[in-house]
Formats: sequence, C-alpha cells, structure tokens
Amino acid sequence: MRLSTVILPIHRWAEGQKIWRRAEDLGFHAAYTYDHLSWRVPFRDGPWFGAVPTLTAAATVTQRMRLGTLVTSPNFRHPVTLAKELMSLDDVSGGRITLGVGAGGTGFDATALARSDQEPWTPKERADRFAEFVTLLDRLLTEDGKDGVSYDGTFYSAGAAQNIPGCVQRPRLPFAVAATGPRGLRLAARHGQAWVTTGDPKLFESGTPEQSVAALRGQIDKLGTACAEAGRDVAGLDKILLTGFTPDRSRPLESVDAFVDFAGRHRDLGFTELVVHWPIPDSVFAADQNVFEEIAAQALAQLN
Repeated sequence: MRLSTVILPIHRWAEGQKIWRRAEDLGFHAAYTYDHLSWRVPFRDGPWFGAVPTLTAAATVTQRMRLGTLVTSPNFRHPVTLAKELMSLDDVSGGRITLGVGAGGTGFDATALARSDQEPWTPKERADRFAEFVTLLDRLLTEDGKDGVSYDGTFYSAGAAQNIPGCVQRPRLPFAVAATGPRGLRLAARHGQAWVTTGDPKLFESGTPEQSVAALRGQIDKLGTACAEAGRDVAGLDKILLTGFTPDRSRPLESVDAFVDFAGRHRDLGFTELVVHWPIPDSVFAADQNVFEEIAAQALAQLN
C-alpha cells in the first residue's frame, strides 16, 4: 500500500512551496491538489490558486514524488487545451504526473462559465460530458503524430489538434478515474490506470465505519464487473481512496495506531493507495501536524 497526500491550493507560493517540499521529505508517494476554481465553505471566500500552475511550480521544487490532480472535471475544462497543459506539465516534472479525473459536482465550478439564464447540467448530461471528455482526452494525449486529432462530438470538438512531442510517460500520463456509478466505472475500466473513490456520500453524516467498509467493498466488486466486461483484470488497476469523507473521517489522523487500523481495513478491501489531506487549521481538515508527520514516517512500516 502507498500513502499520499493532497495539498489544497490555498497558500501563496512563498509558503506553499515549503509544504510541497516537506511532503516529499516525509516520503509521500504522491502529492495531489484539487482542481477547482473555488471550493466549499470555509474556502469559498478565501485564497484559492489554479491547479496546473501550482503543480508546475511543485514540479520545480520536488524531484521524486509523483504529482497530480484529485480531481479535474469537465466543469470548466476543455480536452484540447487541458491536454496541452498536461503534456507540458508531464515534461516539466520529468514524467511524474497523474491526472485524477471525475465528472464534477454541482457546486461553484459548475456554473462559473454559464450564462445567467443557463440551466445547470442534468446528471445525464454530466455523465455524457464526462464520457466524451475522458475519451477525447485519451486520444489527444496518446495520438501525438503530426496529423493531430480531429473529433466532432456532442459536447467537444477538436480540429487537427497536435500534442507534439507527447507525454514523457508513454503512451501517455496515467489517468486515475473517480467514479462510483456504472457509467463512470466503465470509463475507469476502459481508460484508467487507477480508480478513485471517496466512499459512499450517503453515509457521510450518519453512517458507521462498518457500513462504509461494506459500501466500499460493493464499489470494488462493481469495478471488477466493469473490468471483466472490458476484458481487463481488475488487479491491474490501482485503487485509490481519498480519505476525509467517510464516517470515521477524522479518527485515522488521531494517532499512528488509529491510522494503521484504518489503513489495514482498507488494504484488505483491495485499496493500493490512501490519500490524506495535509492539515489545515480551523477547517474540516484540521489535524495535529506532529501526529500527521508521524503517520507519514511510521504507519506504512507497521502496516507492511
């Protein structure tokens, strides 16, 4: 099992770079950031920087740790321009980028580019856009020949879009597809090198840790079915849990022992990577920094 962290893009770089460097010093497998224009309270009205510039800067102050988004969505992105940015970011980082990608939510990002009279996307349209977004992005990052990629879709198009010389990672940088529904799981099985979940949101407020484990087991079973239908072995797909959204969301960071217990239960389900939020005081991600660093330094050795 691997341990990674997610660093919210809320710090001016003079301070933020210290956190990214520290994450690498602590031995995290990867450090991700959210790809939003803004996020929920209490971060809605505070500092929030762009994901791609932040990751580019992080790539210049780290050397070994993988970097990525958790997650990018179609809410305010277009595959053609995103592919160019990702190819460039993969080059700057020396091939250390993972694209976490999801369908997106219904919050602030979903309406930032909308007209005042525009209706929000329906769940079906959101799923339709996600499928087209991932499929076209896969082509754009894989087909890096001089003829480029041309595509006329329902929501997105590309006209001989070129991405020369292509990604450092071949045939392209890996996708970690966030999904829990059948269509999203099929996308993960078809295009993903990893699958991402935060658990069952229906259990967030009043569920139990036992119910959460059962729900996650069910999600992994459904992922296995989707992989089988795609002619793929589910064992070949990394399984990432972004922590902090299950019923026991705060307990794993209370002590090394608590984290080892949490990680062991989820390792036994089949998860290969756990992602913990870098502590942010006075927020839902508050945690003791010293304990957090002890977990980073000691927990996996006890678990493995």
